[in-house]
Amino acid sequence: MTDDRYRSPLGTRYASPAMQRLWGEPHRIGLWRRVWLALAESERELGLEIPEAALAAMRQHLDDADLARAAEYERRFRHDVMAHVHTFGDQAPAAKPIIHLGATSAFVTDNADVLVIKAGLELLLGRLLDVLGKLERFAREHRARPCLAYTHFQPAQLTTVGKRATLWMQDFALDVEELVHRLETIRLRGCKGTTGTQASFLELFQGDHAKVRELERRIAAKLGLPRVFPVTGQTYSRKGDSVILDALSGIAQSAAKMANDLRLLQHEGELLEPFEPDQIGSSAMAYKRNPMRAERICGLARFVISLQANGPHTAATQWLERTLDDSANRRLTLPEAFLATDAILLLAANIAGGIEVRPAVIERHVRDQMPFMATERWIMLGVAAGGDRQAIHEVIRQNSLVTADAVSRGEPNQLLERLAADHTFAKIPAAALSAELDPGRYTGRSAEQVTEFLSEYVAPLVARALPHAAKVEQGEIRV
Repeated sequence: MTDDRYRSPLGTRYASPAMQRLWGEPHRIGLWRRVWLALAESERELGLEIPEAALAAMRQHLDDADLARAAEYERRFRHDVMAHVHTFGDQAPAAKPIIHLGATSAFVTDNADVLVIKAGLELLLGRLLDVLGKLERFAREHRARPCLAYTHFQPAQLTTVGKRATLWMQDFALDVEELVHRLETIRLRGCKGTTGTQASFLELFQGDHAKVRELERRIAAKLGLPRVFPVTGQTYSRKGDSVILDALSGIAQSAAKMANDLRLLQHEGELLEPFEPDQIGSSAMAYKRNPMRAERICGLARFVISLQANGPHTAATQWLERTLDDSANRRLTLPEAFLATDAILLLAANIAGGIEVRPAVIERHVRDQMPFMATERWIMLGVAAGGDRQAIHEVIRQNSLVTADAVSRGEPNQLLERLAADHTFAKIPAAALSAELDPGRYTGRSAEQVTEFLSEYVAPLVARALPHAAKVEQGEIRV
């Protein structure tokens, strides 16, 4: 029997298996059970009568949750957490009387969610570093290759191919800084009880405030994340989710900027995204080589950026100690945002590791515009030869306008020839004018900026980020 239900393309086409597993039901419920185990272990350590056999039974069933049985319980109870309390109890009967002792549902769900989010951020950070590493190699290789710089997508001055790549890298590096900050400051909900007052735990420990505080410290340590929100309502502040979605939106923005630039440059024929030997660009136009990867990045980025708005709306509309209108939204928004961002970075790494450079096209575009770039130097040459700066400027202006119009109609750029023939430049040899057309003289400190950026900014940032990042592998890119 085939399953005819809708399945998200993020799962079937775009996101990596690693990210899908993080947000999958088996992993999430395995974390729930670890949170319950940390609670029970800590309660026993602090004096509650919990048999060691109960803990042993829980440890034996951390990763074998009977999801079908839990679904049956949920249909009966209409409560997902209690469904899994009973399912866990069925599998570990010795622990059934003490599972979830003193806790509220958000103790399990919120703490587990934070652990998933943390692992997701670590995976995305690893992917960001992979993208940066590939772009670094590209920037070094092309650090001094002159190319046209554009403002308003009109030819402006010159830059280098490598310098332009550092603009993409800097955006991604800012995302690395943000993810490192979020990983260094992410907090568990802790064990705060039903409305955040810890009243149930204070009763369990017969009014011993010190033990209640120690209980939370021990649970956090067992879960591997010692930071907890100092105070909560029933849930942790949903601003915690909002800032995470901000960070994912930032990654999407950076990737879309690079992808849009590459789409423009592929149209110009200067840089092309990878294209596999048997890849088909169009079902009708067999000659086409479309920038499919960059276009997909832009589409997915738009989706992630739109999801970001859910975080602040949810945080802003939580009533008093809690309301439940966050639940359904978070079930959709958080996984989808992480999976889509993961897919974006897979594509970005694939592109960054295989950008094709067409030097002849780049050089032709530079050559076509070089006479306009040299006009300021030609003014200075004319003045040095005894000419009037304003008169020279006017001659160049008039000839430039005529030449630009001719170039726009497909004619060659003959500004140099026109000026050499003008009496204003009679004292300047044509060779002197021509000498000012060397593109390498117009890229400023572009090459040096690439080297300085990589050594002084990127290298220290990567060293800081690596301990927080998960190891990643490049996944297959599907059409």
